[in-house]
Amino acid sequence: MKYLLFALSSLFLVVASIQAADPTDIRLERGVSYLGAGRSELADLYLPLAIPQGQRVPAVVIIHGGGFTGGHRDAARELNIGSTLARNGYIGMSIDYVLADIGRPTWPQNLYDCKTAVRWLRANADRLQIDPNHIGVIGGSAGGTLSSLVTLTQPNDGLDPQGPYGNFPCQVQCGVDMYGIASMAEWHDSVMFGKTSEEAPDLYKKASPITYVRADSAPILILHGTADKTVDVSQSEKFAAELKAKGATYQVEIIPDAPHSFSLQPKQKDLRPLVLVFFDKYLKPGK
Repeated sequence: MKYLLFALSSLFLVVASIQAADPTDIRLERGVSYLGAGRSELADLYLPLAIPQGQRVPAVVIIHGGGFTGGHRDAARELNIGSTLARNGYIGMSIDYVLADIGRPTWPQNLYDCKTAVRWLRANADRLQIDPNHIGVIGGSAGGTLSSLVTLTQPNDGLDPQGPYGNFPCQVQCGVDMYGIASMAEWHDSVMFGKTSEEAPDLYKKASPITYVRADSAPILILHGTADKTVDVSQSEKFAAELKAKGATYQVEIIPDAPHSFSLQPKQKDLRPLVLVFFDKYLKPGK
């Protein structure tokens, strides 16, 4: 019973995220292997129709939601994000990552997978014409939590995987957190740990983005709706307060009446201009 809300929210996200039709004004490379031998999780690449010879473009890792137990890289929200990025001169990489189940905890391997995606982009920068010095991350719900962790954690936090592509850095230049969990202990118990927050408070703290806020943290944009019934908006409000207190670079946009699991185009407000201006500022410095 302690995982009931967790399971129900994950089911809702999966059902609500039916894959939309592929766009025709960008290029898609589906089913890219990025985690190495023995791993079945894949990625989809969203690319501009053409990149001029000799030009480098920024890239963004896209991390799906699903309560850490469900979701998929090509759900409607991820397609919306990836298409938006590709239409505006970015390469998007929407990833699957290891999913938890009761009796199969996945922390911190799920974060390792997300960081490996950043490394994969750098390892393939020449082939894809990526600017390896300008890589960002974006994700919703559980993906928002993982995006924040990728954005805020640094090598001395001990959360960088050894490999694959261990010769490339995991750090990103900025990140977007869409209604993610800032403090895991204040959400509810998660099967990705295999223990409750009462049994392992330090584990929940280590997986909480709010733990890693520093003055020199990479810039982060937080998006959250006031009608969110899965992750209360207070999570993002407390996150923003901690970022402000530490002197970090951040933006927060609270969207009145927006529920959980919106894309960049909820009916309440088109968020594409806000997100693109944020990414352009930190990933296209010469624009």
